[in-house]
Amino acid sequence: MRRTPALILGGGPAGASAAIRLAGAGTPHLLIERSRETGDAICGGFLSWRTLESLASLGIEPEALGPARVSSVRLFTGDRVAEARLPHPAHGVSRRHLDTLMLARAAKAGAAIERGVTVKETTSRAARLQDGTILEADALFLASGKHDVRGLARPEAARGADPTLGLRVRLGPAPALDRLIGEAIELHLFDRGYAGIVLQEDGTANLCMAVHRSRLTEAGDPETLLTALGVESPRLAERLAYRSGGAIDAVANVPYGWRVQAGEAGLFRLGDQAGVIPSLAGEGMGIAIASGIRAADAYGSGGPAAATMFQRRLARDLARPIGLAGWIRAAAERPGIARALLPLARTSPMLVDTIARATRIGHVAPPR
Repeated sequence: MRRTPALILGGGPAGASAAIRLAGAGTPHLLIERSRETGDAICGGFLSWRTLESLASLGIEPEALGPARVSSVRLFTGDRVAEARLPHPAHGVSRRHLDTLMLARAAKAGAAIERGVTVKETTSRAARLQDGTILEADALFLASGKHDVRGLARPEAARGADPTLGLRVRLGPAPALDRLIGEAIELHLFDRGYAGIVLQEDGTANLCMAVHRSRLTEAGDPETLLTALGVESPRLAERLAYRSGGAIDAVANVPYGWRVQAGEAGLFRLGDQAGVIPSLAGEGMGIAIASGIRAADAYGSGGPAAATMFQRRLARDLARPIGLAGWIRAAAERPGIARALLPLARTSPMLVDTIARATRIGHVAPPR
């Protein structure tokens, strides 16, 4: 048996943010991460201006993220397109690069990090590792992303009757693809799903898709689905022509719209383990990083008991972004509604600006 005052499960943006903050304050802790080497997670890739502010508070400036600046959002449905500027510049980045930067920053700050450690089961105060070791803690920071850990898994009911799957393919690099996408994040809307595309620091583009299981079942398999979507959406087919090969990465049963609303002493749920915003909002990474900072600050000032209030305030602050993004997602996944609403993005750019601002979350909790 081993013991640590604060145990962080997961070395993604949420866990790394908490570790950076705890290390900076000189607070004893341990971060464990199952992967020995940093991979390229499916989710993420877009960092809003608010997320960039959160990263800056951790000592990571935009220049370190690479050259993939994002200044506008481009919407497609069928043969229609609309574009609007974002309120402030954002950034595209691969998860491999982002996670590497953040864990390196945590290590430099003095964070205790152990990699290649798999958690088999956990409670709010302890984790059982694959080798049978029990890690006990006064406080546990659950930062496992979209992957549930046995013992503290999110409820199955949150997945819904027609659950969502996340699919990801790589595009490019290619100069022609750079010219197509430019400084935009693209959202391609279709029946029961959507695809987001953004350029990254290495010149490739990340195409992430959220699609209901029923749509995938009708197609039969992911490859056939991509072919069918290319027929429905010629602009999407144009981008898919730059696919760099390789398998289609997937994550199942993403509970978009779910958020935990009550907390318990000693358990800090971070990122997707606290609330899952529909990915078309582009704030998943923002929630992960902001929640890690907030949780570490709460623990530093109030100890394990502060988890209850932390979770309650985070749930309050996530209500509007997740609710609004859910409403937009519901409209986007219905082609008739999406086609009717698309002109608003073109003729009323302030509407896009308002929505973009309303779906952000900061690393400092607003006053009660």
